[in-house]
Amino acid sequence: MRDAFVRALMREAARDPRLMLITGDLGFGVLKPFWETYPDQFINAGIAEQSMTSMAAGLAATGRTVLTYSIGNFPTLRCLEQIRNDCAYHDANVKIVCVGGGFVYGSLGMSHHATEDIAAIRCLPGVTVFTPGDPAEVEAVVPVMLRTPGTCYLRLGRGGEPTLHPSPVTGWQMPKPLTLREGTDTAILSAGGILTQTAEAARLLAERGVSAEVVSFPCVKPMDAEAVAGLCRRFRHLFTVEEHTVVGGFGSAVCEIAAELGTPCRIHRLGMPDIYASAVGSQQYLRTRYGLDAASVRDRVLDLIKE
Repeated sequence: MRDAFVRALMREAARDPRLMLITGDLGFGVLKPFWETYPDQFINAGIAEQSMTSMAAGLAATGRTVLTYSIGNFPTLRCLEQIRNDCAYHDANVKIVCVGGGFVYGSLGMSHHATEDIAAIRCLPGVTVFTPGDPAEVEAVVPVMLRTPGTCYLRLGRGGEPTLHPSPVTGWQMPKPLTLREGTDTAILSAGGILTQTAEAARLLAERGVSAEVVSFPCVKPMDAEAVAGLCRRFRHLFTVEEHTVVGGFGSAVCEIAAELGTPCRIHRLGMPDIYASAVGSQQYLRTRYGLDAASVRDRVLDLIKE
């Protein structure tokens, strides 16, 4: 996802010299093509995320579009007050980029697990939240984000994630979800890189005779309420899957819409329970430990739809 982000960003920087990227002393390997090509549009703010965010707000006040870039919780939770007071409150044209949503940096421990970021940023008034599911979605989302007024949040994976869409995602319109697989029995909804697991879970369910629709939500604020309503009318059970706490995240956003519809559809939220991940290990190890790998999702779906 990082490489797809940089490719899309470089295309936009070539068109707009007012676009600037600020890093918190991270990502030099993947960002090297950008700062070598556009040195006047790149700043290393150092390991000072609060200052980086305030700097971005100031630059945005001069008419620039400014991106801040760091890993895990660093560009979000570490500087939440600056995002709220300096950026969101003033509708500053700042785009916050997190590389490492969920358990991407799982081996570095809880301080690097980004499992509360969507909830924290989603509650800030006026902030748009993007959660692309694979590199194809990243390349579709980035130009839309850069043209979206005000403060935005872009939650990425790391690198090496497979492209799940069979062809480039063209003409995407915010906040439309993207359907990767049609289904008739149930639907599995996800936000972000956990899409790899939901797509595989649907394949495993098909082996058990269950037809599951797979839907990715590249934008969770604003949420496409009409699309959620349509899914609630079509299916008796919907499953939301997120590499994030179930408190206030993607599943909560879906439930907020479903609660006002009055349909008999049941929403089942699969994500981190209301705990911190005290375990240390690879992203896939932690997904398995907390029931978010493809096999665990399959089993949860089979158990719940039997009820």
